[in-house]
Amino acid sequence: MKTRQIGQFLGFLLQSIALGLAVAFVLVYFKPEWLPTGSSSTGKSPSSFPGEPVSYRDAVSLTAPAVVNVYASKLRTRKPHPLFQDPLFRRFFGKTSPETQRENSLGSGVIINNQGYVLTNAHVIKAADEILLTLTDGRQTFAEVVGTDEETDLAVLKINLEKMPSLTLGDSAGLRVGDVVLAIGNPYDFGQTVTQGIVSATGRKRLGITTFEDFIQTDADINPGNSGGALINARGQLIGINTAIISSSGGSQGIGLAIPIHLAIDVMRQLIEKGHVERGWLGVEAQQVPMDIADAAGLSTGGVLIAGILQGGPADAAGIMPGDILLEIDNKQLANPQQAINMISQYKPNTSINIRLLSGWQEKTLSATVAQRPSFKKK
Repeated sequence: MKTRQIGQFLGFLLQSIALGLAVAFVLVYFKPEWLPTGSSSTGKSPSSFPGEPVSYRDAVSLTAPAVVNVYASKLRTRKPHPLFQDPLFRRFFGKTSPETQRENSLGSGVIINNQGYVLTNAHVIKAADEILLTLTDGRQTFAEVVGTDEETDLAVLKINLEKMPSLTLGDSAGLRVGDVVLAIGNPYDFGQTVTQGIVSATGRKRLGITTFEDFIQTDADINPGNSGGALINARGQLIGINTAIISSSGGSQGIGLAIPIHLAIDVMRQLIEKGHVERGWLGVEAQQVPMDIADAAGLSTGGVLIAGILQGGPADAAGIMPGDILLEIDNKQLANPQQAINMISQYKPNTSINIRLLSGWQEKTLSATVAQRPSFKKK
């Protein structure tokens, strides 16, 4: 009896092993689509892709300590209502003094080096008489303004602290659409916040935000308070200064703009060394050449129509007249007014340039000496 039971048990065990092997064979060679796997469709796990970190915490830890909260305030005087100045009113109620109130603005900034220079946006600290910075370690300090450049919306501040955090500058000129980026700042005064996205576009121009535009566009969330904060790459390198959002509601809608760090550092250097940014200037009012005039003149490459000349300016001294069409500067073709302004601004003041133009349908070449571009402040 016992021998028979043992035989039945061994038979059942052999049948179970055979069934298990058959099921394994089916799953290996005829794997259902719903069956979860431990690898991607490429056969690689997420961590096996070279250069693609699973987490960006290391990149953030390298940069975040150098990103500060900026609290700027100014004292504004409000004039009394005209009724309060009426002699009859003043006879019964006395003289009314102007009211004063302190207005606050919020933004972010980036400590660039251990000398205490901080980059932020000019609009964050505009007209401020008191600027307070808060570091991630809780320290607070007042900052002084080294210089501002409203035509790029950049400002440089200076602080004095011991053991200031530092960061590494990246290559903003080498950015490509699709690169991962992180925005670090102080949106809505929530405290330091990190958002992640990609580079949506580079070289964004003619947006009407600043005079000289070459923005990095990103879909990383940028909200009020992020202005002046850091845009970094996946390696934790600073590649831009967050500046603006394109939004109908005032909040992030996936279109954020940052100033490339190579442009910001050049502006910073000049503000520290000279107190202003050197830019060439001709003193002209330029417009796009109308289509009918371009067709009549046989222009296929654009050109710039001179609509006005500043009397006594560099263009006036060179003999350029309203109605002239500028074609080239130093053998470089001009396509539109903004490109012409950018090109001229890159020359240092007192530099002589050659201009090829059409004047009265006659082609001429003139020599002009560019001057220092005046400061055009937005109201």
